[in-house]
Amino acid sequence: MQNSNSFGGVFSIIKGVLLALAAAFLSTIIIACIMRICGLPDKALYPILQTVKTVLVLAVCILVVRGEKGWLKGGAIGLIFTALSYLTFSAVGGDFSLTWLIFVELGLAVFAGVLGGIIGVNMRR
Repeated sequence: MQNSNSFGGVFSIIKGVLLALAAAFLSTIIIACIMRICGLPDKALYPILQTVKTVLVLAVCILVVRGEKGWLKGGAIGLIFTALSYLTFSAVGGDFSLTWLIFVELGLAVFAGVLGGIIGVNMRR
């Protein structure tokens, strides 16, 4: 029999992933507009977006993750966020090629999620 605590854990993971995706899409639009206005080169976009996505995963995990096994919930948020983000942005860009950069992005997101989950469950509210 499944207890209600595990359902809460799944719910917090889903909530975290959706919140991070929404923030990532909004951030991407804002950053693209700023880059266009300022005339920054397109190759500056990837490092900026990578930094923003990593910080977003960390912040979302700190805000959303509660209860036990924060590192696991945070890591799951980072992993699922990266997978869905890759699929969505690849579909928009029309390029599904796998490069080593996606694995760097995955590692950073999982690390940020684990760290954010640990901080999130240990914060007093």
